[in-house]
Amino acid sequence: MNILIEWIYRIPKGPETVFRSEEMPAAQALLFAEDLERTKRAKSISFIDRFDSTWTVKEMKGYLKGIETEPHNVSVYFDGGYDIATSKSGLGCVIYYEQSGKSYRLRQNAPSAELTSNNEAEYAALYLGLQELELLNVHHLPVRFIGDSQVVINQLTGEWPVLENILSGWADRIDDKLKDLGIQPEYELVQRKLNSEADRLATQALNGVSITATSEIPVN
Repeated sequence: MNILIEWIYRIPKGPETVFRSEEMPAAQALLFAEDLERTKRAKSISFIDRFDSTWTVKEMKGYLKGIETEPHNVSVYFDGGYDIATSKSGLGCVIYYEQSGKSYRLRQNAPSAELTSNNEAEYAALYLGLQELELLNVHHLPVRFIGDSQVVINQLTGEWPVLENILSGWADRIDDKLKDLGIQPEYELVQRKLNSEADRLATQALNGVSITATSEIPVN
């Protein structure tokens, strides 16, 4: 989770003013806040996340301690493909997360013969990612959802209206699952070449190759 620090700086026997930092990872922000406290010139130190929620130093310490053994810093790459000739779809998702001081990558794909378009397959791929997050017990955290589908990303962020009933149903289904898990979504549109892992998984699913794998990412 990325946050910014806001604090009041006081000159001894003089005026005071409010400062706000740039956005940074929560653990790093806490280090800066603790150092500010040691100066004894900063007061009312608080943290603000991307959803304008405010955290005290004590609350942030509790949050960081609580997530040490749970999956956190989660990013989900998703991609869906649809073959018009066979009316079959392939779904792929790659989930990066940290847990107990280690980094992991989860890869999952799935075929489907029930979808009717590439856009629907993209929605279904994102939902596949949500199902995997539920199995990982990811909840009440901000999560980045990264894909190359302009339709899905722009519709879920509200930039574009959802006009098709089938896609509207998927959007509602995704919103309901996000609320159930307490996940705060952050959507990011990327070029197709930056989503190659999820794209490859979707293609493998179309070709009948099933992938389910979790691996630790070595620290360089």
